[in-house]
Amino acid sequence: MKNISLFGWIWRFFALLILFYICYLGGAQFIEGKLLNIESEPGLVPIGIGLLLVGIVNTLLITALVSSSRWSGLRLALFLSLAYFGAVTFVMQIETWYFLSNITVSAELLPYLFAMGLPVAFLFVPLSVLILGKARKQNVTIPAKTIAIPFRQWVWKLSLIAVAYVTLYWLAGYFIAWQNPELRTFYGSPGAITPFWEHTANTLRTDPGLFLFQVLRAMIWTLCALPIVFGSKLNAWRTALLVALLFSIPQNLGHIMENPLIPSASVRLSHFIETTSSTFIFGLIVVWLLHRRHGSIEDLFGSNRLKKSNNYNSK
Repeated sequence: MKNISLFGWIWRFFALLILFYICYLGGAQFIEGKLLNIESEPGLVPIGIGLLLVGIVNTLLITALVSSSRWSGLRLALFLSLAYFGAVTFVMQIETWYFLSNITVSAELLPYLFAMGLPVAFLFVPLSVLILGKARKQNVTIPAKTIAIPFRQWVWKLSLIAVAYVTLYWLAGYFIAWQNPELRTFYGSPGAITPFWEHTANTLRTDPGLFLFQVLRAMIWTLCALPIVFGSKLNAWRTALLVALLFSIPQNLGHIMENPLIPSASVRLSHFIETTSSTFIFGLIVVWLLHRRHGSIEDLFGSNRLKKSNNYNSK
């Protein structure tokens, strides 16, 4: 991408922000008149400020994802659109289906919640690629250290990712969200909280599919991260930060505004803290494991480099 002046960045940002609102509000038309008639408590911020934050944050994030990629043209537009839709809409709405179908989400509404995310993902993201000067195809290669991860390494890394996500999900769910009595009541478990291990055993007995469902979500999250990890021209830590922000912020900003799908303000706040923290950490873990091949567990944790450094310093 050619060098862009400060003025160039400013006008591109405001053009993208306007386009984002057109796509975002256009997507909202899919659910117009289909929400249940439930009164929602006010959010942490008024709806106007909330929408302003949604627009600014998403525009900045997508700008960063486009600008930091070594890819360009159709490949960048397509893969980033799929990654954004998967991470921001698909993974969130399948959980909406799992938990809210019998509470505030009707069978008629559910497919439109998925459709609501299409304009931003498949119209705004490609337009961002064009406006940010990345539309022209360039010949680039993915570093061999990234794509040459052996099959056996993929197996144990994906296994670690699944375990990490389920662990983060369950710990954050219990020790943050489930501590809220209003949230427990909302999901049909009123009364005193059950001790952690008893709660875990009860869930394994009554809803064992929940954990397999979360493993599936972990794999979808990972699939969404791959175009960013493989295409990033940033170092591993900055790439990890972008993935962590993609996993944690866009889909959770809705919790700071009134929302008839989760009418209780305290329930939304609990979910906001729970899911933002757990998915942010998960995004860091995914990039840590997948940004390059590792020769061993010691290499994964940097022990080899530490040993080499110590040996060099001792000479």
